[in-house]
Amino acid sequence: MARPYWSGQIQISLVSFGVKLFTATESKSEVRFHQLSRKTGERIKHQKVSGDEGKVESSDIVKGYEYRKGEYITIEPEEIEQIRIPSKHTLEVTQFVDLDELAPEFFEKPYFVVPENDVQAEAFAVVRKALQTTKKIALGKIAFSGREHLVAVSAGTDDKLPGMMAYTMRYSEELRKPKEFFEDIKKVAVDEDQLSLAKELIKRKASKFDPEKFKDEYETALREMIEAKVKHAPISQEEPAPMSGKVVNLMDALRKSVQGDEAVAGKKKAPATAAAQKGIELVKPAKAHKPRKSA
Repeated sequence: MARPYWSGQIQISLVSFGVKLFTATESKSEVRFHQLSRKTGERIKHQKVSGDEGKVESSDIVKGYEYRKGEYITIEPEEIEQIRIPSKHTLEVTQFVDLDELAPEFFEKPYFVVPENDVQAEAFAVVRKALQTTKKIALGKIAFSGREHLVAVSAGTDDKLPGMMAYTMRYSEELRKPKEFFEDIKKVAVDEDQLSLAKELIKRKASKFDPEKFKDEYETALREMIEAKVKHAPISQEEPAPMSGKVVNLMDALRKSVQGDEAVAGKKKAPATAAAQKGIELVKPAKAHKPRKSA
């Protein structure tokens, strides 16, 4: 198992138990680029230098805070480690909220939460079940990676995977105010017939979310381009989107979309012919050629 990203206590009033957090995401991109000189094709090297002494070793580099223009105080790693803040080792739950109360834009990164050991498993299981049955999320704070994070802890619904999930969250001041982006949107009256067709279109395309269906097609196209360049093969070019000055009638577009979806659904449900069921391939007869008139 991977090393935990954070270990500590979850504390709810007088109840506390040890947990470990593991990052729940990983980069799957296989394409890695290096910086090269366009003229020579050689790798670009990045060196840490200062104006007076030239190249500086990593062990000689410290953090500095500019408290006045051109003047710094230095901060040693040990001094940061010695900062006393409870959330470095304890996630104190300060509030419980409903599952649907947290807007998606507040969520940042997911983590798997497991009990620290078998001794902690009982309290872990009780709190998980309580969160599950009450449909609540626990909120608290954890300090790591140089800052204190707001964290949401949820139980999940799959009892075959009896862990919990934690999500680092953005603070409200980190989110831009939507008003400056949305206030100039033209206000229009929604036509009931158009709305009815739009709802029907959504209904027809609604299905259970399957994350396995979604793949990074950009990564695939990038890999194909690289392989083509390696083999000195032609590189497929993206076709420009057709430009059209034609104004699309929304009602017509909605109606055709619903009708097109009906046609697709009809083809999927169409019964196989007797020939197809028997595996017989039907070949269309060739058109008879009219005799040519003699001169």
